[in-house]
Amino acid sequence: MRPFQSSEHKPTCTNNTSYRMLGTLTDAEDAMQETFVRLTRVGADGIEDVEGWLVTVAGRVCLDMLRASATRRRYVGPWLPEPLIDQFASAPDPADQVTLDDTIRIALLAVLHTLSPAERVAFVLHDVFGLTFQAISEIVGRSPAAPRKLASRARAVIRDDSEPRFDVTGAQAESVAERFAAACAGGDIADLVAVLAPDVVGEFDSGGRIAGAPQSAQVGSELVSIVLADSLFGAGADFRVADVNGRPGVVVSLRGQVMAVIDLETEGHLVRALRAIGNPEKLAHLTR
Repeated sequence: MRPFQSSEHKPTCTNNTSYRMLGTLTDAEDAMQETFVRLTRVGADGIEDVEGWLVTVAGRVCLDMLRASATRRRYVGPWLPEPLIDQFASAPDPADQVTLDDTIRIALLAVLHTLSPAERVAFVLHDVFGLTFQAISEIVGRSPAAPRKLASRARAVIRDDSEPRFDVTGAQAESVAERFAAACAGGDIADLVAVLAPDVVGEFDSGGRIAGAPQSAQVGSELVSIVLADSLFGAGADFRVADVNGRPGVVVSLRGQVMAVIDLETEGHLVRALRAIGNPEKLAHLTR
């Protein structure tokens, strides 16, 4: 067996697996470190399938972290994942890129966050990475039949999610994002209302760190525009269209510091849903 090389297996263990389950790069990095510590203790020479071993152990580590976080204090306001910005265009090392597919979009990761830790682990490891239910049963510590039921329940939650999906081309989505960014930069609420669907849904993740930030979803173009205006207009901020978890979104910066990242769900020429992540803890990696 060839010697183990961490760069070869890092994307599967951390970026692909842990980020989808945990929703933050910081936690995913912690999970990676713990996984490789365990590999060092065991030694790679005696492992037939190192990559499979890493995914399995990463699943166990993430499950422990998810269970621990479930016992902590309740999150203030909507929870959204830590965003990935320009991950697919500018990462210097392909091994550091997250595979571009639908399972990293902000909306799906937010739905996964509502699942139990075991449901989330079963869904990600089986439906995304193809682990057998037998292998997953060993990770979650249940009978072989349990992971099948866990994954089925997870699929039902995802399928029944009330927010619709809209199929648009990359060029269409980028055009809407540019109009949205221009309206924000111009500071005109009427221009912003014009790019939002009348029944647009807006979620604002501040983690309770931003005074006045809504703690529930806001519905309607005028209401969402007022929230955005109160938070972002008049500060001289820069609004840049960027790749946000694999789709066009907007990064808001002030004097080189990222203030917010806005994920956009578009249909035709309008924004149908937006998710603004302003919790400083979830944006710290962008400044680094």
